[in-house]
Amino acid sequence: MSQPTAGAATSAASVLFNLPGYEVIEVIRDQDDGRRVVISTPVAEAACPDCGVLTARVHQRTRQRLADVGFDGLVEVVWVKKRWACPEPLCSRVSFTEHTDQVPPRARLTQRLKDAILEAVAGEVRAVDRVATQFGVSWPTVQRLTAHAAALLVQSRRSRPRLVRHLGIDEHRFRSVRWFKDPADPAAAWRRIEPWMTTFVDLATGEVIDVVDGRDAASVATWLAAQPRWWRRRVEVVAIDPSASFRSAVRRWLPKARVAVDHFHLVKLGNDMLTTVRRRVSWDRHDRRGRKADPAWAHRLLLLRGYNTLSSRAKAKLNHILRTDDPTDEIGAAWGIKEQLRLTLMAPTIAVARERKKTFDHYVAIARIPEATRLKKTIDAWWTEIETFIDTRVTNARTEAANVTIKNIKRTGRGYRSHTNYQSRIMLYNAARSAA
Repeated sequence: MSQPTAGAATSAASVLFNLPGYEVIEVIRDQDDGRRVVISTPVAEAACPDCGVLTARVHQRTRQRLADVGFDGLVEVVWVKKRWACPEPLCSRVSFTEHTDQVPPRARLTQRLKDAILEAVAGEVRAVDRVATQFGVSWPTVQRLTAHAAALLVQSRRSRPRLVRHLGIDEHRFRSVRWFKDPADPAAAWRRIEPWMTTFVDLATGEVIDVVDGRDAASVATWLAAQPRWWRRRVEVVAIDPSASFRSAVRRWLPKARVAVDHFHLVKLGNDMLTTVRRRVSWDRHDRRGRKADPAWAHRLLLLRGYNTLSSRAKAKLNHILRTDDPTDEIGAAWGIKEQLRLTLMAPTIAVARERKKTFDHYVAIARIPEATRLKKTIDAWWTEIETFIDTRVTNARTEAANVTIKNIKRTGRGYRSHTNYQSRIMLYNAARSAA
């Protein structure tokens, strides 16, 4: 029998304070209008942890300060802690201190305070120092609890990974660019270091599976290689940006998975092509960048919108722009190529997409615009992945949404210097959202 015997706390203050296993014996208000709550355990006897013999003899009572949740503000909690004397002469332990589920051995925080801190950190995007100020603890204390909880979460997921049918992979910048020079080598040159991290997301639920350093093929391949073989064989579709390094790693370690390229980035490539042509035409015609008096520059955002989303008034304005501010017809040709790319990506079937792709190639051949030619090479290089997207409609939208949340966490914390702390916040917040 190792559990202590105790009576139930019946005082009104104990019921109101509501700390399981403890009763309030005194409440004091000091000169600074602070409150001190003195508590103790209603324990009559306890068992020695070594020999198990029960004892009712108290060797010593000490006062230990505890950090606890606030009660109409911060409250100082003092625990009158008993040290029991072991009555067994043959036992090597002369005395032992009491502990409870709320205050384990060598703990200075109650368990309910730890739970409240983790809920505050994981429940919403908040800075760690704000949470520490709210509960009256230090920043390292909050971060240590966060890192420990995140480590347990990651360990649990890695030991028992969940089945993922559709996997999303995307990168984001961990912090700003740094320049590094080896101090031990005087002749060493400065090296540019871009701290990127790669996010892995379950596209069915939007749950962040893991966040790893780097954005190259090696970082993705290392993570995929660490997954169980049965997990890798059951991934059906992987959605990525037009990244050759991601594609090579996926093809090596997920040979049965189909790769789908996200259409959002392809449309953006088409818009970038149109913007580049518009700027070049403006420089060739006026020897300057566009101005407000130039219709093509004044309505540059109108050129980037999908034609099927425009009103009659917007369509008339677009026709006016292409008729009056496009003497070489290059802007109109680039706009038509961009729209044909959109129609190709919107195709309901692969057969329709292939027919529209022929029209897209024909437009590029007629236009003979260098920017459009480069765009066509990219589309040709990723056409297999585009057909997978058209067939499955698996996109990286949930991965992009996860990256937005990750960036909000980074901005709220005013940036992070430690990768471990950064990953802890991301994984803990994501786990709380998934549980909710």
